[in-house]
Amino acid sequence: MNTPVGKMQFILDAAKKYPRIPVAIVDAGEPHILKGIMESERAGLVDPIFIGQTSRIHAVAKQLSINLEGRQIIQANSDAESSEVAVDLVGQEKVCALAKGWIHTDTLMHAVLGKLRTAQRISHVFIAELPTYHKLLFITDAAININPDMMTKAAIVQNAVDLARMLDVELPKVAALSAVEVVKPAIPSTVDAACLSVMSKRGQIENAVVDGPLAFDNAISCDAAQTKKISSEVAGDVDILLAPDIDAANILSKDLEYLAGATMAGIVVGARVPVILTSRSDPAEARLLSAALAVLMHYRWFATT
Repeated sequence: MNTPVGKMQFILDAAKKYPRIPVAIVDAGEPHILKGIMESERAGLVDPIFIGQTSRIHAVAKQLSINLEGRQIIQANSDAESSEVAVDLVGQEKVCALAKGWIHTDTLMHAVLGKLRTAQRISHVFIAELPTYHKLLFITDAAININPDMMTKAAIVQNAVDLARMLDVELPKVAALSAVEVVKPAIPSTVDAACLSVMSKRGQIENAVVDGPLAFDNAISCDAAQTKKISSEVAGDVDILLAPDIDAANILSKDLEYLAGATMAGIVVGARVPVILTSRSDPAEARLLSAALAVLMHYRWFATT
């Protein structure tokens, strides 16, 4: 597949070439959620199963003039019950993916970690298209791993690398971010970043080029790196940004979306099925693109393993 540089559209176009997949929408009774998933259905990506308070789901559908006739809606009286119903549907092979609705991430992921865990580390990846950058950016981990240690970061990076390669980025370039560009023991993320760079060179992180520590400006800009006399094949051409912790990744992702005009998609990697996980305030477009990612993961990743 020839991927137009910096264009999210290729993800959507590629996903539409595959049959739609059944997806459980966990806590579906909210306008943003319902609108986004119905757009995904109309695009031929998903067959949704709605989970939550049926009265609220029907009320929101009526508010949006959406006809839910013929679609499965499962009553659940709480967020925890919605999550348990959803993961059980995976176990029964009735759905191929989950989608976060109007539910907090920790509640949904508690159920996912309890029943859908694999040997792989579970992590989250945002993909961002920016008008000011020449290709897609993968940002990790903004939603699940709170304060990862070095080996957890290595697993998080590998997940993001494997996702990027699934999207035809042949040799992803990874920047391990920190506040500065040199190793300072007082800033633990610089030590982790330097170790990850060495691990990559020795094959402990596969199919990627990892460099760090790099501050955000050096990762994203050749000029900034040159000004600071940093020699790096990652600088200015980075594919994946590894943040030092969940705070940094979450703030970075939302900054790019709200201040830099980024178009975002979000997905969980490492569970038994893809989990579509965007912010509850994200627009319908983010849910549509995330659904397309889930379709590609189902057919390109899980179907081959």
